[in-house]
Amino acid sequence: MVSSELISTLKELSRSDKFYIMQILLSELAQQETDLIKPDQSYPVWSPSDAFEAADTMLKVLDAAKAQDNA
Repeated sequence: MVSSELISTLKELSRSDKFYIMQILLSELAQQETDLIKPDQSYPVWSPSDAFEAADTMLKVLDAAKAQDNA
């Protein structure tokens, strides 16, 4: 939880100081994102290439929609 004192202090800063604080925070957030992915490690990635049931379901939905449009 952010303290009300910190919020109050931030509100009193000049516009340029607020932008500077935002730049620091965004840089920190970006760094945390890159820390999530470790080098020399593999990560699973889902691919729809073998999702036959999903493709069949989608075709049925499309056929039903087409039938409704023609009715």
